[in-house]
Amino acid sequence: MSVDDLLFVPGSYPAADTKTRVLNWDRQCGGLTGTALVAAARLGARCAFAGLLGVDDLSRIVEENFLREGVDISHAPRAKDAPMPHAVIIVAPETRTRNIFYRIDGRIGADDDLPDESVIRSARILFLDQYGMTGCLRAATIARDAGIPIVADFEDSSHPQFPELLRLVDHVVLPQDIAQKITGEKVPEAATRAVWHQDCEAVVITCGTAGSWFLGKDGVVRHQPAFKIRAVDTTGCGDVFHGAYAAALVQGAPLDVCVRLATAAAGLKATQPGGQRGIPTRVQVEDFLHSNPATY
Repeated sequence: MSVDDLLFVPGSYPAADTKTRVLNWDRQCGGLTGTALVAAARLGARCAFAGLLGVDDLSRIVEENFLREGVDISHAPRAKDAPMPHAVIIVAPETRTRNIFYRIDGRIGADDDLPDESVIRSARILFLDQYGMTGCLRAATIARDAGIPIVADFEDSSHPQFPELLRLVDHVVLPQDIAQKITGEKVPEAATRAVWHQDCEAVVITCGTAGSWFLGKDGVVRHQPAFKIRAVDTTGCGDVFHGAYAAALVQGAPLDVCVRLATAAAGLKATQPGGQRGIPTRVQVEDFLHSNPATY
């Protein structure tokens, strides 16, 4: 979870020692799990955030945003040493590029011992990232023991316990760069097979404008092309993909439908600036998919 300040500048990223007029400034909430939960909620899933929240002003902004989006925060522990991460994102719409500068000043992610085990066991899906590794491993272990599907949004594989956490996730959705880093495979189809483990239900490798490759229990790797859209800002697209995938999964959709819906939701988000404001509703995604027949 984070608070993101977006600055829109003309042309490409400014050179050093220059003065650049900002075209627009916007503040939105962001973060891997936070954005995924907002996406899932807008697509009709019932969501709760149980990670750490601080007591600072930015944490209050995040709480208010979750409540507006219908995300339950009653199980989220608060701590003085967990101030909300803050990012400044420089967006150049003409070149469709961005630079992210972020600050983390304390604990983030999952608490080591909270929420209570009963809360985790009451979920129909556990969604997590790699922040707060001890707490993530605890939650994932409880979920696996309870037979609860786990969907994860990983952006960093450097933690020594990351392989242990990855083995607990049965719906592995990874961006291509992380998949390549952990498998050594540059070809998405090969990376998809290399990530697969015996307890998997699905592996999805997302590749931006190239679409995604996915593998289920049938052992067949399939490709979902990206939809043609006019991209304005790709901030948060991967997180939206994860959240939409989880929403479709909890609603009982098969793997190919989960991936297609997630692809559409992420594409629609890219047409709007920022990580969360442009996340589409269920009606918007369904209307878009109706106009774009399935192709594999």
